[in-house]
Amino acid sequence: MKNFITALFLLIAWVVASMPAGAQDLRPAFLLTAAQHRDSQDLSGQWTYSKDLYRTGLTDINGWVAKSRMQRYRDIDVAAQEARSGSDFFEFDLDRGPLINVPGAWNAADATLRYYDGLMWFQRKFKSRPLQGSRAFLRFEAVNYRAYVYLNGKEIGKHEGGFTPFVLEVTDALRAGDNRLTVGVDSTHDAQSIPTFITDWDLYGGITRPVRLIITPATFIDDATLSLQKNGRISGEVRLQGPQAARQRVSVKIGALATAAAVTDGAGRAVFDIKVPAALERWTPEKPSLYDVQFSAAGDALRDRIGFRTIAVQGNQILLNGKPIFLRGISLHEEEFGPNPARNMTEPASRALLHQIKYGLHGNYVRLSHYPHSEVTLRLADEIGLLVWSEIPVYWTVDWENPAVLRKALVMQAEAVYRDRNRASVILWSVGNETPVSEPRTRFHSAMADNVRALDPTRLISAALLVERRTVDGNEVMAIQDPLVDKLDVLAVNTYAGWYGNDTLNALPGLRWQVPGNRPLILSEFGADALAGYRDDGNKKFTEEYQAEYYRKTLAMADKIPTVRGMSPWILKDFRSPRREHPVFQNGWNRKGLLSETGVPKQAFGVLADYYRSK
Repeated sequence: MKNFITALFLLIAWVVASMPAGAQDLRPAFLLTAAQHRDSQDLSGQWTYSKDLYRTGLTDINGWVAKSRMQRYRDIDVAAQEARSGSDFFEFDLDRGPLINVPGAWNAADATLRYYDGLMWFQRKFKSRPLQGSRAFLRFEAVNYRAYVYLNGKEIGKHEGGFTPFVLEVTDALRAGDNRLTVGVDSTHDAQSIPTFITDWDLYGGITRPVRLIITPATFIDDATLSLQKNGRISGEVRLQGPQAARQRVSVKIGALATAAAVTDGAGRAVFDIKVPAALERWTPEKPSLYDVQFSAAGDALRDRIGFRTIAVQGNQILLNGKPIFLRGISLHEEEFGPNPARNMTEPASRALLHQIKYGLHGNYVRLSHYPHSEVTLRLADEIGLLVWSEIPVYWTVDWENPAVLRKALVMQAEAVYRDRNRASVILWSVGNETPVSEPRTRFHSAMADNVRALDPTRLISAALLVERRTVDGNEVMAIQDPLVDKLDVLAVNTYAGWYGNDTLNALPGLRWQVPGNRPLILSEFGADALAGYRDDGNKKFTEEYQAEYYRKTLAMADKIPTVRGMSPWILKDFRSPRREHPVFQNGWNRKGLLSETGVPKQAFGVLADYYRSK
């Protein structure tokens, strides 16, 4: 009987996961939009930690429940218990564990953790005031990769996915006074994770973005969004959570330009349709106008900074506010400048990177690779005027035929969309990067494209595709032979001719391209490695001279492709990658950056900057 029930459960789970994207409710239980403007307590700072490579804090041998002496999440003063006589003993004590800074990756915290990949336990003690009828939530901006959350010894929830936020209600578990928050973080990836265990970037396990304790009224504004539509009106919605969410009057104020009101339905949802004020300034990279927007309902208020613009495709043009635009960009990994990055994207760290794009390269666009980047980065892109490509880490390959893996991808996608719908800078949702063509893979990506279009029809859809070389009339041609193009608004290709393969640099400008003439094309990646300071007049690979000449020849090639409407070369700065182990030139770094890991410009930085200035 037990085996039958288990088999039935697995069958039901498979059927549910296989349902079309539109049939699933992918909205997270709680969003807490614009959480940084809420009444909150930042739990950043020093936490204690304990390694758990054999996962003894979660399970014992044969999958049994972990022994109590190993359960690191217990709400217990181990030192006090040990001071008493008795038969109990413990094989953990997070109160006396070593210290680590949160947010940040453990790989950068200690040399012995550089390549640690597994389960780690974190603990933070904090004080809280009495709730007095309010509600309490923990909001994690990102934990890489799986999170197991306990408050005062009680399991609160779990989350999978290393780059999107999640919210857990802790109203019943929170104590007035002292509290003990314990988080198990498992950085392990496998064939069913997204991404899998093979990537070209660093592990970066840990609580990599801020954690906040957020206090709300019993009924509160959980989500609020506004956007400029192609019909010339501003539309949006507000969702309330709580016992008094239904039939509440909701008001919205857009700076000093406009106000509107609506009433929530039985589910706590209110919709807005507002005539665009005559004085509204459209958001552009040249003038990134943002408005203070305030939503009010049921005694709660929520504020955000929102820009208004439209993005569309017409033929092979990309139109921003109805006008053609060329995307002068670069790709970027989430890594701060420095010899030992910890993926701790503070505002100064993120601003330093984005300013190099905006003012050093004369750019108006950034491809945030290969996963949703921090909220800090997206809000700064809004502020300084950089258009954004945002991506889900369906990268190289995943288990294409596993419906549970597809479900994970759709959930991650929804979490990213719901987080960033109010960011004017985000214009492109990418559904993947460099995935080899097959029928299962194309079905997977098609489901992602359909899903994101249903979630957010106001933005464009793309994917970084592989280019195929073939012979046409005796000539070698670069072609896009991918059935996924039918699902995309903007085509994008990664090309490394002149670095990988046998092409000489002089051959690049003459390469012929065969691409659809009625679709805009972005060169989503191209690049060559160079070690900063390594010079040689003979144009050897890994020299600055070779990288600079590679850029000159590749840009000359791009100028001959009539539908190119933007580019994001690979990449702004050198970044950590355990794949790259040449003992002279790499030593664990991918050297395709135009800047070194510490921000030293290479010759190619100036080549691209001059090209963009001419655009």
